Amino acid sequence: MTKYSPIDMPRQPGDSLLERASDLYDFGSVLRGTGMPPIVPQVVEPTAVVDDAPASIAPQWYGPMHSVDREGLEAAGFVLPDGPVSGISEEFRIVKRQLLSALRGDNGEDALALGNRILVCSAHPGEGKTFCAVNLALSMAAEKDIEVLLVDADFAKPSIVSTLGLPDGPGFMDVLADPSLPIEECVLRTEFASLAVLPAGNGTNNDTEYLASARTRQLLDTLTAGNPNRILLFDSPPLLAASPAAVLAGHVGQALMVVRADSTTENALRDAANLLKACAHVQLLLNGVKFSASGRRFGNYYGKAA
Repeated sequence: MTKYSPIDMPRQPGDSLLERASDLYDFGSVLRGTGMPPIVPQVVEPTAVVDDAPASIAPQWYGPMHSVDREGLEAAGFVLPDGPVSGISEEFRIVKRQLLSALRGDNGEDALALGNRILVCSAHPGEGKTFCAVNLALSMAAEKDIEVLLVDADFAKPSIVSTLGLPDGPGFMDVLADPSLPIEECVLRTEFASLAVLPAGNGTNNDTEYLASARTRQLLDTLTAGNPNRILLFDSPPLLAASPAAVLAGHVGQALMVVRADSTTENALRDAANLLKACAHVQLLLNGVKFSASGRRFGNYYGKAA
């Protein structure tokens, strides 16, 4: 299995990767354990409807199309939307199905408020957070009825554009700091029609304060206005290393916490989970496991070792 490939855990056939991960970490008890504050679902206030008022429309990207570094991505173990099926691509298909099901309210459940905003985070650096965020975005870009905006929100150490081989430039923080800068001018279109990228932009000494402002909420509302099929996927800073991640949790409907199997401690997981309490729906992705206890290996089925 690829160095950063998520784990196969011993559960019944058909169980999801996130469910299998919970065999090792009792994530629910971490979020709801003794002394932990309860997770408070976000309340979305209804918007007043004015007769004859034009409906809000999400901005469209009009910049030039950029090619991604296909060779570099494949060499580093990333999936491609139009690439061959492999073990790692199947693993991320399982992950995205869980997130999309929660967004749409499949299986008789209520659809999540702000479920089309997904935060990918981790407790510490080096746990595979960006690897998982990029792979998840690439996997989602293969869907036929959604579009993905991958947002680099790790302002101190941005790496999304370099990972994909895209040109850097103004981005998310620049738009927050300068209301006159249209976000359409910062978003990078890629060769995959369903995938666009918003760079981190230039960091400031007040990144957390900008994220906590009303402008951030208004901007994110604008990005999805009238376009329920647009997914905003955020690659955040590590929760225990920088404060912006906890603020971002209040702007999203789903959070995916990446846990490194061989290094993330229970105390770190507990502390990081506490910082996600503003997000109503948190799931766990176990990463960095080198064997499959269940014997399930997608790669063998597709003729390639996982």
